Amino acid sequence: MAPVQSRHLLSYENLVHAISGAAGSVFAMSSFYPLDTVRCILQIDEKRKSKNTLVMLMDIMTDGGISSLYKGLLPVLVSVCASNFVYFYTFHGLKAFYGTPKNQNAARDLLLACLAASVNVLSTTPLWVVTTRLKLQGTKLHSKELTTDSAPLYNGLLDGLIKVYKKEGAAGLWSSTLPSLILVLNPGIQYMVYETLKRQIRGISNAQDLNAFTYFCIGAWAKAIATVVTYPIQLIQSKFRYGNKDNTKQMGILETISHILRTQGIQGLFKGLEAKLLQTVLTAALMLVCYEKIAAFVFRILRAQGRSVLF
Repeated sequence: MAPVQSRHLLSYENLVHAISGAAGSVFAMSSFYPLDTVRCILQIDEKRKSKNTLVMLMDIMTDGGISSLYKGLLPVLVSVCASNFVYFYTFHGLKAFYGTPKNQNAARDLLLACLAASVNVLSTTPLWVVTTRLKLQGTKLHSKELTTDSAPLYNGLLDGLIKVYKKEGAAGLWSSTLPSLILVLNPGIQYMVYETLKRQIRGISNAQDLNAFTYFCIGAWAKAIATVVTYPIQLIQSKFRYGNKDNTKQMGILETISHILRTQGIQGLFKGLEAKLLQTVLTAALMLVCYEKIAAFVFRILRAQGRSVLF
């Protein structure tokens, strides 16, 4: 690798993008976390009847109080921060390494976004496996075989990582890797649509920095499209992360899909979609607004100081 190319990967610019994406994702997830709780319960608990999101929020509060809506918040924020740091650093590093703004296009954005998402999946899947279990431990589930004891099994993220590894090995920690790798299409589609819309609007308005409302709208559209297209695999991913509580052999992706179709019908593959759309679209849109504004602010400071973007 040529020295100049190596320096594209190690730059203040990539670091700024990574920190901005991580900070934006933490703020956005904190803002809409109860919606993620609803999404997670509906995806995991096959016997819980799907209701509209507001009714589900009330049901969860009735079962476990308002604190149950925020169960597992800290490990989720740690996981989302790590995931977005890895993703944004890798994505912008690949963009700088493989070309210039002049040759950016939708196909290239899709490829680089999928590559960055793959690096993220392989790096952070163990965090999400434990986070899903922390989020649901002690939660009242209608599927009795999935219900855990009221006493916490995992005392935090690190304790969960250690216990899952001891009991299930590395395979347990990376149990949702295959559906997660398939799901690199989700951020791939999202950022392809987002970057394409952003370039077009910048071209029309002739402005480099768009207003927050514009960023929010294009971020929401991009995430909504990606979510609807890939939702059935997201549902499978959640089931794999939670694992089997009856110690039977976990089904594969096709077996799981067949089981859902057989027991719940086609609608079973889209159970929780309403809550997921609300949560993921609002979270992604707010995250992208925060990311764009934080990054623009830091770059203005660097330019004012005459600071090189390379280490």
